[in-house]
Amino acid sequence: MTGTHRAHRAGGAPHARARAVGRAAPQALAWTGGLAAAYLAVPLLLGANLYVMSLVVAALVIACVALSWALLGNLGGMVSFGHSAFFGVGAYVSALLTTKAGLPVPLGMALGGAGAVLAAFIMLPVLRLRGPYFALAILACAHILRIVATEWSGVTGGAAGIANIPVLPAVFGQAPGAKAGAYLVMLTIVLLFAWVYHRIRASHYGLALRAMHDSEDATRVVGVNSTLLKGAMLLLSAFMAGVAGAFNAHYINFLEPDYAFNSVWITVPIVAAIFGGYRTIAGPVIGALVVYLLDQLVFKSLMPTGHQLVLGALLVAMMVASPSGLLPLLRRRGERHA
Repeated sequence: MTGTHRAHRAGGAPHARARAVGRAAPQALAWTGGLAAAYLAVPLLLGANLYVMSLVVAALVIACVALSWALLGNLGGMVSFGHSAFFGVGAYVSALLTTKAGLPVPLGMALGGAGAVLAAFIMLPVLRLRGPYFALAILACAHILRIVATEWSGVTGGAAGIANIPVLPAVFGQAPGAKAGAYLVMLTIVLLFAWVYHRIRASHYGLALRAMHDSEDATRVVGVNSTLLKGAMLLLSAFMAGVAGAFNAHYINFLEPDYAFNSVWITVPIVAAIFGGYRTIAGPVIGALVVYLLDQLVFKSLMPTGHQLVLGALLVAMMVASPSGLLPLLRRRGERHA
């Protein structure tokens, strides 16, 4: 290499670092502003409107399930149609432990997530299946668990369900069970899970998991235990969905099998994740907020019956305009105008 080339490369390195810092600074500022708005502006501006706050909380619950579904798909390489199983198990475990065993709500929610992990552990043999067979097997497990919750009336209350589930405790200066307090709790849970997702994806485990998407057999040849990694992603995804279900049980204070294991807890999160950009971390969260709030505040008022049709048309339009989702579309537009 000539001295001119070396000097050119040495001189270019500081410029490259400067450009990286220049890009990172606006991103850090945007994240800081977004967090401040989420934690301060939303409760202050919407806290008095209980209806809108309840919709925002429901959107965050959907966002948590959407995030868990996207994690399983992006890192585990598996498409699930049965996350309602983990959602329902987490809800029932937490509800039963707090109502019958008298455990504190935060501990009950954590154990609800652990219960969902146990359910996923029992399902680990389905990892032998691939593609649509895995998705259908998980869906079948969700239906089986719904039947168990209905028939095991001595424990679960059967079709009558469980009433008077303890409310969420007082947090952030909010009264027990307050909408604003529930919003702050669920927001913290979603952000915590998003951070965990980011850390895994940025680690060498994340690199191995993404390499499995191209060739699982090739990664096995170089010593990667693909079955172990995929199983770990299934368990983590189940925990996330289970905590969301547990939170929801304490938020609405009532639970019954058809609600806890309803297919809406997987169909809407899938729509939200795809709409927002399921290959990104923030995409499923943004998609859940946009999709659910648009559906409830706009489409439902314009079309009280059949408003889901408009939602479906919106998803199709997004897939045509930007198959990668809303967040990548916004990023591309921002880069063009930068």
